[in-house]
Amino acid sequence: MTSAQSSNSNSPENDFNLLEDSEDADNHTSAPTATRLSLQFQLDESYLGQRIDQVAATVWNDFSREKLKQWMKDGHLLVNGNIVKPKYKCEGNETLALDVELEAQTTAQPENIPLNIIYEDDDIIVINKPVGMIVHPGAGNPNGTLVNALLYHYPKSVELTRAGLVHRIDKDTSGLLVVAKNLEAQFSLSKQLAKKSVYRIYDLICYGTMIAGGTIDEPIKRHPVDRVKMAILPGGRDAVTHYNVKERFQNFTRVQAQLETGRTHQIRVHFTYIGFPLVGDPVYVSRVKVPAGASETLTTKLRSFKRQALHATKLGLVHPKTGEEMMFEAPWSDDFIELLEVLRTENKAY
Repeated sequence: MTSAQSSNSNSPENDFNLLEDSEDADNHTSAPTATRLSLQFQLDESYLGQRIDQVAATVWNDFSREKLKQWMKDGHLLVNGNIVKPKYKCEGNETLALDVELEAQTTAQPENIPLNIIYEDDDIIVINKPVGMIVHPGAGNPNGTLVNALLYHYPKSVELTRAGLVHRIDKDTSGLLVVAKNLEAQFSLSKQLAKKSVYRIYDLICYGTMIAGGTIDEPIKRHPVDRVKMAILPGGRDAVTHYNVKERFQNFTRVQAQLETGRTHQIRVHFTYIGFPLVGDPVYVSRVKVPAGASETLTTKLRSFKRQALHATKLGLVHPKTGEEMMFEAPWSDDFIELLEVLRTENKAY
């Protein structure tokens, strides 16, 4: 991991006051003491005429709109010191004040799953996620996820939406993820992602010999028939991927891709769209493509590589508290390295 200092010019828009009682972080048998959260936000004329529940959901977007509406009704979210209804129309000069004791934000259970931690401090954790680990519990996958692991190692993450996650990578994609350890860090990282200022570099191995790099700017939305897939479709969300060729073989290419946006399956969908699908992709490649005349070694390696050849290699961000510009790098997974070694010896370019 490398980091470069920058001036701390990023002042938070919210006035945070996290009042936490001390606890033994290694004690996983008792529930952590709840955090009392006090936040303030000063509105300006840009909010004139908007409903207060909409404004609050924009200002504090790590809480659901329904949760914020309930806090309004319960008197935890005040406008100029007064309780107002969610449909209250803003005049554009109010002060919002949120004072609440945080409750559990997830029903997922803690599990003692080891984490490969690249970097950690009081505000963030940077993790090198292994192949096969699901990031968040879902239908059919309630256990064994990164969230389950976070809840065990950091019990107070139960108070954070998605246990502090601000972005995801697919189950069978390896590499870097940043996780927030408190609300201030989660707000900051979420804003950086929304502003496209988080630097994310992926290494991938695709079918075909790519001549040069470029940019793919194609909208992505859920496939209308196969709901497991995403697709390039009109009306989809903006999706931009920049890429450079790093290594060419006879029938394959190693590429580095930089994400400007972070849509579901973005790299996998974009490279399939331009005719260079990822090796091993079980969703977007219908069958293993073995080149004519391939050696037995290469054939065996391609047939045994059962996941998309994709690794989140570099992650750059601004530290949410210090303002320091930070850059992290995670080594390739063993199977990715082994695949490259076979290609370098069995499919090298002439």
